[in-house]
Amino acid sequence: MALKAAGRTSLVDSVVEQLRAQLADGEWAVGDRIPTEHELARQLGVGRNTVREAVRVLVHAGLLESRQGNGTFVRSTADPAAVLSGVRHAGAADVIELRIALEAEAARLAAVRRDTHDLVRLRATLTTLREEGDRDADADLAFHLAVVGATHNAAFVEVYRFFSAQVHEVLVEALGDREMPPVDMDTHEALAAAIEAGDPEEAERQARELLRVPMEAVVALTDEQERSGKTGNTGESR
Repeated sequence: MALKAAGRTSLVDSVVEQLRAQLADGEWAVGDRIPTEHELARQLGVGRNTVREAVRVLVHAGLLESRQGNGTFVRSTADPAAVLSGVRHAGAADVIELRIALEAEAARLAAVRRDTHDLVRLRATLTTLREEGDRDADADLAFHLAVVGATHNAAFVEVYRFFSAQVHEVLVEALGDREMPPVDMDTHEALAAAIEAGDPEEAERQARELLRVPMEAVVALTDEQERSGKTGNTGESR
């Protein structure tokens, strides 16, 4: 796919999207060095500063990697933006099911692999969550990240970080004006205790229990919306 000269507006965004397309189309493979700033600027008809900023965006996105003195190389051709877009357009129940799968397995692994440092961190986040309650969503996220961190699986941690913010965003949008289900401190405490005790089965059970209420809230809302839709359609057909 040939590069097109960028327009005058949103130059950086235009270059970012064209480079994303090049990566997705396989123009450069993982490990390849992409053309220099000078060459990309010539092909696109933009300044080198615009190319430099666009490349910086893709480096932060994890698609490219800059190596001092060697150039810029392809780190991944799997665009996380496309994945995030898919998550945003998925149903809330689907997203919670994904979260249950991730957190249940994370809890099992954490109960087996946790060390003293993990337990200290877990208790610290639990204390903060108890103090902040519903006032701070970050406190709840920190607790779950502590659980995932105790798996000592770097890939697991990165995947969970990647999805966690999107999961919260989807839930808030799905519930609309309704409040998010309150933080269940008893189950958080039980999950932490199971991990401390080294009991993977109980840890998995408590992780699933934590997400039972949010799932029920979303299912109830979906049923309500479907009933409203059917009622509305019936009324219109009369």
